[in-house]
Amino acid sequence: MRISVIGCGYLGAVHAACMAELGHDVVGIDVDEHKVSELSAGRAPFFEPGLPEVLTRAVATGRLRFTTDMSQAQDATVHFVAVGTPQTKGSFTADLTYVNAAIDGLLPYLSEGDLVVGKSTVPVGTAARLAGIIEGAGSGAHLAWNPEFLREGFAVQDTVAPDRFVYGVPAGEPGVRAAEQLDEVYATALATGTPKIVTDYATAELVKVSANAFLATKISFINAMAEVAEATGADVTQLADAIGHDARIGRKFLNAGLGFGGGCLPKDIRAFRARGDELGLSDTLAFLGQVDAINLRRRERVVTLTRELVGDLQGAKIGVLGLAFKPNSDDVRDSPALDVVKKLVEAGATVTAFDPEANGTATRSLPSLVTVGSAAEAYAGVDALLVLTEWQEFRDLVPSEVAAAVAQKKVVDGRNCLNVAEWREAGFELRGLGRP
Repeated sequence: MRISVIGCGYLGAVHAACMAELGHDVVGIDVDEHKVSELSAGRAPFFEPGLPEVLTRAVATGRLRFTTDMSQAQDATVHFVAVGTPQTKGSFTADLTYVNAAIDGLLPYLSEGDLVVGKSTVPVGTAARLAGIIEGAGSGAHLAWNPEFLREGFAVQDTVAPDRFVYGVPAGEPGVRAAEQLDEVYATALATGTPKIVTDYATAELVKVSANAFLATKISFINAMAEVAEATGADVTQLADAIGHDARIGRKFLNAGLGFGGGCLPKDIRAFRARGDELGLSDTLAFLGQVDAINLRRRERVVTLTRELVGDLQGAKIGVLGLAFKPNSDDVRDSPALDVVKKLVEAGATVTAFDPEANGTATRSLPSLVTVGSAAEAYAGVDALLVLTEWQEFRDLVPSEVAAAVAQKKVVDGRNCLNVAEWREAGFELRGLGRP
């Protein structure tokens, strides 16, 4: 099948490469000439495990190409819109500028029977509005909404073999045809038994934002319990283990710590709440404000713990391990780790940081940040060491080796990922979140 992918950022680049890997003929279209040049050379402009190999193979076979020319979409039958929907400056609402521009730019190149497929995360009601624009243009094309559920660090796997497909389609024969076209696109995964849910536009839009809201709520819930644990002397990690055995609750996303970040959960729950206000459902989604607030408090708590360990932060030498919002990613968008670093610097601390993949993206976001090329360089001679992203190499640090290099044996485990007993046996004063 001939496919176009409009927008070649994180979502679009992964989707385009994986569709070509599945045997489709794909053109990726983006306005950023540098990004297009890099992708055309088989180079991913961001870190994602497995993507460079898939991208290189797809480009080499000729099944995948990239361009800035929207007219190159004309020969495709299915057009995926995968542009960003960032938070509007000065507001919690989603900025749909890029989505609207993608649809407007694509309209002249649509033909009878084409299917435009929304992948971007949008406020409920957006798909119906865009469908009206597409159908009103008279090309005979239709719209489907097919939300993505990618986890950074596992995006290739989640695209090629997702845990479910959701198709939001129009009523009647156009909807039947749209589902058939998407079945053809995803035939490989469907043949292995991947579940498929075919529904209306609004439900498909809500599936994505409600899933993100639920995960954010679960993370903030356990972080709220961490606050209670700190006040009572309980251990939030053991608490999570215990309640996680309840099949109704489950253990996933019950890891207390610095909280969630990245380009999806924070802005999506804010946009969902803003959309609720527009729909007259302010009270219904008001709890998302507390979810957000609890999450943001964790960042300040790490700064407080650091101050409790070293005293005045003015002039304190702090080593930071981890800058990305999660391991196996170089994404620092709304990264709790980077936010903590900014707060420490504002308080007068001297921070030296290391991340296996995010040094570059972090310094582009915070040019004054001092980064080094290894964990050992980051903790050499420091008054306190902070672990802010749970990369495996940080979990595997040998406490006795770290003890020999630091100025003071003080650690803040912002992700509750270290073996507390081992570090304390090595003489460290270790503070975690919600742990005695």
